[in-house]
This record gives sequence, structure tokens and C-alpha cells, in this order.
Amino acid sequence: MTGGPTRLTAQLDGEFVVFMIGMRVNKPWRIDAWLPVFLAMPRMLRELQARPDLGLLGGQFHGPSLIQFWRSAEDLNAYARARENVHLPAWRAFNQKARSSDGAVGIWHETYRVQPGQYETVYVNMPKFGLGRAGTLVPASGRRESAAGRMGR
Repeated sequence: MTGGPTRLTAQLDGEFVVFMIGMRVNKPWRIDAWLPVFLAMPRMLRELQARPDLGLLGGQFHGPSLIQFWRSAEDLNAYARARENVHLPAWRAFNQKARSSDGAVGIWHETYRVQPGQYETVYVNMPKFGLGRAGTLVPASGRRESAAGRMGR
């Protein structure tokens, strides 16, 4: 079969969590304040990739922001609070440094719980991307042809 573009949509079973996190360098000359924050993320990602049992389904960077997909909010929170994981010491170090850095670096994050059937995706001529990297890519055909159909309407 030849012809039109390849249209795919992402499919995940059950509830999942979208976690977005980023940093903002407010004072570029304060390398001592923002570089440790910047360097902490790759260590966390290596740990999460090596330990799928922690609950990270997938994710990717979009500029200075990272979008992740987690199996559950409970898994995300357990990872953030576990003393044996990389995150907690990095978070404590950031908080200590933030008190003395006069706002040189900022961080933000947002967490969203997504119920089954309450999301919609489409990828046209794209490699695995976004939620498609965390779930399974399936043809956007039949009931999945339209955005409304992909939302279960």
C-alpha cells in the first residue's frame, strides 16, 4: 500500500500521570547555583531508566523542560521521597543552595493524573514521540480516525 502519511496514536492501559519539570536560569553568572541543578537531572534519568520498577514509563526533553509519563502518582511520589534514590539528596541540595543564591535559579513542576480515555494523541510521519514513547503506537484508523473518536466519543 502506498500513498498518504502514516498516522498513529498512542494507547496506554489504565490511569497514568504526566509530570512536567523544568528549570529557569535567572542569573546566568551564578553558575555555582544553576549548574548543580542542571547536572542532577541526567543522574536521575539514568537511575530511572535502569530501574523500570520505579514507575517511569517514558519521557523526553522539550527545550529546558522535561515531560515524563509515570505509571501512577504514587510511584512518582515514592521515587521523589525515597532516601536511596538520587532525587531526594539533589532536592535537598537545591533547597539549601536556593536559600543563599538570591533567586539565581528557579525550578517548576506540574503533575496531572490522566484517566483512561481522557487523552488524545496523533502522530503523522513522526518517530516515537511524547506519549507514544511511553505507550504503544497503534494506527489512527477506524474509531481512532478522529480526535473525538480517540477520546472515546
